[in-house]
Amino acid sequence: MDPYMIQTNGNGNLSPVLDVRVNISGRSSGLGKMKGRKARWSVRPSDMSDKTFNPIRAIVDSMKVKPNPNKTMISLSIGDPTVFGNLPTDPEVTQAMKDALDSGKYNGYAPSIGYLSSREEVASYFHCPKAPLEAKDVILTSGCSQAIELCLAVLANPGQNILIPRPGFSLYKTLAESMGIEVKLYNLLPEKSWEIDLKQLESLIDEKTACIIVNNPSNPCGSVFSKSHLQKILAVAARQCVPILADEIYGDMVFSDCKYEPLATLSTNVPILSCGGLAKRWLVPGWRLGWILIHDRRDIFGNEIRDGLVKLSQRILGPCTIVQGALKSILRRTPQEFYHNTLSFLKSNADLCYGALAAIPGLQPVRPSGAMYLMVGIEMEHFPEFENDVEFTERLVAEQSVHCLPATCFEYPNFFRVVITVPEVMMLEACSRIQEFCEQHYQCTEGSQEECDK
Repeated sequence: MDPYMIQTNGNGNLSPVLDVRVNISGRSSGLGKMKGRKARWSVRPSDMSDKTFNPIRAIVDSMKVKPNPNKTMISLSIGDPTVFGNLPTDPEVTQAMKDALDSGKYNGYAPSIGYLSSREEVASYFHCPKAPLEAKDVILTSGCSQAIELCLAVLANPGQNILIPRPGFSLYKTLAESMGIEVKLYNLLPEKSWEIDLKQLESLIDEKTACIIVNNPSNPCGSVFSKSHLQKILAVAARQCVPILADEIYGDMVFSDCKYEPLATLSTNVPILSCGGLAKRWLVPGWRLGWILIHDRRDIFGNEIRDGLVKLSQRILGPCTIVQGALKSILRRTPQEFYHNTLSFLKSNADLCYGALAAIPGLQPVRPSGAMYLMVGIEMEHFPEFENDVEFTERLVAEQSVHCLPATCFEYPNFFRVVITVPEVMMLEACSRIQEFCEQHYQCTEGSQEECDK
């Protein structure tokens, strides 16, 4: 008998007993040699890691140009409102964190979907008669990006497809393709303030479509959909029986002349997973606290989707417990003045930037209505020395030390995105440099000669 063999001996009605014999003589046993495998090092990355591709990182990292050493670098590329220190969070938010830490109550593990008390606070904060919420409808996550990842993972299988906006936040595609989920791009229309091309959207839906991602207010566009447009989006989803993943991380970050409508408040029959978090509205992206709000008035998701989200959340143990402990105070005690002042600043910067860039020949900015961005079209025929938006923005860095993201990062070539969270004096200087850059490289075409002569 092989000395490593585990044998069960059983007689009559007696239960089998394990008979374990171990070779301690040092002789080779044969089982040490695995059949069909030659012992050699072969450590390869997984298919999932190979499929993971972030276009922003890939494009930005490939832009190897150096800024003009005679001009201070101005970065209008990073969607982090804290970078320049001009937009601090409210003292009440900071104090809530200090109190949670000092209490000593939040140093252990929380449930994977978050503390019940914290989920109750989120449900209470977002509850309204048109879109009721209870704690069981809330899952807390490590930032909005994990919320999106969990939603995609619960709704779609490899081989299915999801619909995402173009231009749109690059993470949707990065996450989906790493999971083996096909991405189909529906178009946003700049001439209609980035509304969805609804006919084209509906034409993309087939039997393998798992969900539609709707990002409102929008990154990278800074657009905010009207109530009537949102109702038309819901009508498409209802006709086709496709659920919606609503990325509403910029919810309520809209300018004074506009109104934000949470998608779920307009839906009576389309199930919606709404993703949000503290990052943008409370100006604390590094605190990594997000949430999924499950809106399912007709019980279309049933228990399966809820249970699936819970199971997926158990792969890791949820968001930071200290932030969860502070959440009640953050949601209840942050003064309205804080939100108002943040939005007033963003609107002022947006108006300033839009006005300055609209006056520059060759550029076509689209006026934003919320979030922290605006998109600028480049009339490439007037800049023939640049092949595309990537080259345009590369040279803008090299000559003027102004860094904007080429919209190729968002699947939308010949535009660039401007982040409007920088201090006003920096925004003015950046716009002045962009103007100088465009004036140096702008060339008239035959059709525009009269305009140039002016």
